[in-house]
Amino acid sequence: MKMGMRGAAASLLILAIAAPGVVMSQQPAAPAASKEKSVLTSEREKVGYAIGIDVASSFEPIASEVDVAALRRAVENAFAGGQPLISQEEAQATDQALRTVMMARSGQQVPGMAPGSQPPAVNREKVGLMLGGYAIGPSLTPIQKDIDLDSVFQAISTVFAKGTPLMDRQQAQATLQAFSSAKQAAAGADNRKAGNDFLAKNKTQPGVVTTASGLQYQVLRAGSGERPLPSSKVRVNYEGKLLDGTVFDSSYQRGEPIEFGLDQVIKGWSEGVSLMPTGSKYRFWIPSELAYGSNGTPGGPIGPDAALTFDVELLGIVR
Repeated sequence: MKMGMRGAAASLLILAIAAPGVVMSQQPAAPAASKEKSVLTSEREKVGYAIGIDVASSFEPIASEVDVAALRRAVENAFAGGQPLISQEEAQATDQALRTVMMARSGQQVPGMAPGSQPPAVNREKVGLMLGGYAIGPSLTPIQKDIDLDSVFQAISTVFAKGTPLMDRQQAQATLQAFSSAKQAAAGADNRKAGNDFLAKNKTQPGVVTTASGLQYQVLRAGSGERPLPSSKVRVNYEGKLLDGTVFDSSYQRGEPIEFGLDQVIKGWSEGVSLMPTGSKYRFWIPSELAYGSNGTPGGPIGPDAALTFDVELLGIVR
């Protein structure tokens, strides 16, 4: 999960329906699951509270339409690995009902509704289940061990009730940024070790060639055509995988090859494809420094300092 930006925990587009200037009624605080904290002591509490501020800030325009108890129930269910407590059809209907209410409150004309008439009330429980089951819960599940859920919901309830939170939004953002940086560093260290261990073993396998840069390759099918230059534009089919076998990109799955310049891709590709005669198929193992480095791909699927595997067919040289 990408932390440190407003709305990071919320993937739905509900806020798009909140017109500027719409003032919502105050959301009563949900019953606390445990005694509210007056001081945040542990790192899990601080991170959880900061996430709660982030989530509440994103959904504050629709606070009066959210049942916080149902929201928590849906998040806890997601943490336990359960299916959402509201079906996709119900979630879509709830989303549409919420959009209708927000349009009417902002003075917009709702298609199919007589001017001056009021839309039906939104089911607040279903709104909570929708947000928790399809946005907040899945977003927080990967880091559930790092956060205190009571702190998350104490912050949400306080912001929704227009109370005074234990940290302001600037402090929350700083907390999330520090948490994100620490997680990134830890993931990078793990990925570097896994990549180095794998490549050290892989280079001893029959048919595997290691270049001076550390790139490893194996010829899966020999070709007899022209080799591209590092500045060439090529046409290829390919599939990229993480070391655990997870496919993160594939022209085969998309059903068509792709064309690009070898000076526009990661270093491992530029070097590797330049070794290939047209018509050949190679397998590449690319160390992280020749791939996406310490940044990975923000938001996934490639983590920091991850080594990658690619199967590449060189179909032709475009120029």
